[in-house]
Amino acid sequence: MPRAALISVQQLSKHFKVPVRQAGLKNALVSLVNRKFNTVKAVDEISFQIGSGEVVGFLGPNGAGKTTTLKMLTGLLYPTSGSVKVLGYEPSRRRKNYLSLITLVMGNRNQLAWDLPALDSFDLQRAIYGIPETQFRRTRDEFIEMLELKDLVTKPVRNLSLGERMKMEIVAALLHTPRILFLDEPTIGLDVTMQRRIRTFIAGYNRKYHATVLLTSHYMADVEALCRRVIVIHHGKLLFDGALSQLVDSFSAYKTLGATLTNGSGDLSRYGQIMSQDGARVSLRVPRADVSRLTAQLLAEQQVDDLTVEDPPIEEVIEQVFAQGAPQESPA
Repeated sequence: MPRAALISVQQLSKHFKVPVRQAGLKNALVSLVNRKFNTVKAVDEISFQIGSGEVVGFLGPNGAGKTTTLKMLTGLLYPTSGSVKVLGYEPSRRRKNYLSLITLVMGNRNQLAWDLPALDSFDLQRAIYGIPETQFRRTRDEFIEMLELKDLVTKPVRNLSLGERMKMEIVAALLHTPRILFLDEPTIGLDVTMQRRIRTFIAGYNRKYHATVLLTSHYMADVEALCRRVIVIHHGKLLFDGALSQLVDSFSAYKTLGATLTNGSGDLSRYGQIMSQDGARVSLRVPRADVSRLTAQLLAEQQVDDLTVEDPPIEEVIEQVFAQGAPQESPA
């Protein structure tokens, strides 16, 4: 359990009733007096806690329940059952003091006025949150400099690129310096350079303000760069909660052994499954339990110029998580 937990989720569920009817006019008329529903369990009894200053990746495929969970944590949705406490508040009550301490950034949603310069929207945020003028200008100018927006803030938002708009959205969302950031796909659709800048900004904000961050992203580079801990959900159920490195150890039974051989000879498959071979360079898939033995054997039997042992890409591990479900407990 994290120390000084700021976010506490206990047996949290959110169910939706979805109307169901067959096609055709007759069925449409029947449904008027005898409507049937299916219950969709978007979030199904998940529990976790997040401590002060943590940056946690919240992972899952589309439809896993990530955004629904974030909406409950921010008070946009009322839970079907279970309990949520954030900074000691119940989010669904939407207390003014609570809302001033959090922010929600959704990569596919806009809050800036489309036809006005971002500076005007920033001023609106100052009025909404009652930010003192001196603090507002200092924070605004600091964020503009960090994200290299000085030449863009006077342009109408509609004239900005997607990446430029996303950076403006982040500035607007953080002007009141919230203690908790809920970030839902903040780099979606952005190029690699823009993703890197936003990641750097989020990391800097976390360090300076000791902010707690819950991040969803389908870009594993975001997760690897920012998060030591990840929470994985699938079909509304929690599959994993722990260190990112532990996720790899729990769900990946293999490592990748890369070697550059001066005079590679014989059957190299005896050292592992050959994934690729390009001249003197060979890549082998090796069972995790056999890495030490097979590496020693390779070094003893071949003339090795270079050798690397790596975990599989995190994307591959996440796919295995979804395919396998929760890992079995290791014997003591």
